[in-house]
Amino acid sequence: MITKKELKWVCDLQIKKKRQEEKAFVVEGKKSIEAFLAAGYQPKAIYGTTNSSAFSVETVNEPAMKRMSSLKNPSPFLAVFPIPASMALPTQERLLVVDQLTDPGNLGTIIRLCDWFGINHLLCSPQTVDCYNPKVVQATMGSLSRVKVHYADLVDFFQENSLPVFGTYLEGESIYSLDFPTAAVLVLGSEAHGISEELSPFMTNKITIPRKSSVGPESLNVATAAAICLGHFCR
Repeated sequence: MITKKELKWVCDLQIKKKRQEEKAFVVEGKKSIEAFLAAGYQPKAIYGTTNSSAFSVETVNEPAMKRMSSLKNPSPFLAVFPIPASMALPTQERLLVVDQLTDPGNLGTIIRLCDWFGINHLLCSPQTVDCYNPKVVQATMGSLSRVKVHYADLVDFFQENSLPVFGTYLEGESIYSLDFPTAAVLVLGSEAHGISEELSPFMTNKITIPRKSSVGPESLNVATAAAICLGHFCR
């Protein structure tokens, strides 16, 4: 039976400050937990309202699982994994950078897209939502176990970067006319404001997804734009 102290520990991991202090985060759902285990993550704890043939669980009742879960309808399984140690960014491969994304669902979807298109590293500005936010983790559907997410000051990064940089804008060169190099940086801006002004000087190329409608939406959802851009970036 889970103790009150342990229950509080898991519940506290819903808060970013606590995740940073404990260096741990929560993963919910059998398939997502299996993805992290397959990627070599060593769980601090796995809880279940039922047993699993795939991994050992500490059995908890449904009220306890409901308290620990961030979901409206909790999964039967919830795990706590350690946040991995930071590692160096690659210097000679394709890299995606996101600037000041605030929506957990968008970041989670973008991490999943990185996994689909073989982007191994994602760099985020410090203002971007925490990738270990439960809503982000849930939206990645296990892809966070395979994509390395980094947080750093983007000005500092670009001052040291030697790769060509393709920034997404409402106006620019059509992505359909470009042949992207095998080692390059693709930058996506925030949902509301796009790429920060201070980063503009570092953009080697300003690119856009051409709009065919004259009366359509002013912009695309950033995750939708990411899917289209990555499809061409990783061609």
